[in-house]
Amino acid sequence: MVGPAKVWRHRTGELTLDRTRVMGVLNVTPDSFSDGGLFHDPEAAIRRGLELVEQGADLLDIGGESTRPRSEPVSAEEEWRRVGPVLEALGRQVRVPLSIDTMKPGVAEKAVRAGAAIVNDVSGMRDPAMIRFVASAKVGIVAMHMLGNPKTMQEHPEYRDVVGEVTAFLANRISALQAAGVPSEAIAVDPGIGFGKALNHNLALLRGLDVLAALGHPVVVGVSRKSFIGKIGAGEPGERLPGSLAAAALAVSRGAHVIRAHDVLETVRAMRVTDALLRSP
Repeated sequence: MVGPAKVWRHRTGELTLDRTRVMGVLNVTPDSFSDGGLFHDPEAAIRRGLELVEQGADLLDIGGESTRPRSEPVSAEEEWRRVGPVLEALGRQVRVPLSIDTMKPGVAEKAVRAGAAIVNDVSGMRDPAMIRFVASAKVGIVAMHMLGNPKTMQEHPEYRDVVGEVTAFLANRISALQAAGVPSEAIAVDPGIGFGKALNHNLALLRGLDVLAALGHPVVVGVSRKSFIGKIGAGEPGERLPGSLAAAALAVSRGAHVIRAHDVLETVRAMRVTDALLRSP
């Protein structure tokens, strides 16, 4: 039996998983579902990143391409134009690890040169060039499950067994990364809540997260402001904080190690209580 994950290695060090870690979300896009492009301007994004660290973020996840349902892809040049100045500035000013949220190997390579320690790929490292790069760069990795691509992923997603299929996909990605030379302790997995899943799929994945955690790798979960919370009756994105915290607490109780969040201060406080309830003194 695989033991529980205890550490997550990345390019500049490691995160111990003796408590729930909070990954602050920084979208440097004009069309984010969660904030409507509030931090598209580089200066605003840099200020927001510093604020998230001050609020207690253990790491920052910086993205320059919206992956909301039905979003259009952007070029690698445009994506880097958005995130490059923000990464470079925050790399000089904060001590927490920086993660680049990208599906493009070229953007990942530039981001690592600018100071990123983790590559978060919502496509699950499907591009062989991305696998080759992350193996050579010795970065931390988040491999996420997504059905299709952001433009089409919510068009009638279907599964026979969503927990089993998502776990099998991510186990395959782990094997591919390890075969390329990526150390086991550098690989984290994400079930991709909201990425090609209907409401019942998202709820089943959260309830069955212990199956994914049994793979023995850090589990990253992003439920913050997701549409499934709104469908349950929790309102528009800006009104979904209570539902986001409830879903995050459940995820941690089922084995999640890292919670990806827009509302960092509130999530840090909620996870502190969750950890105290779940962990031995």
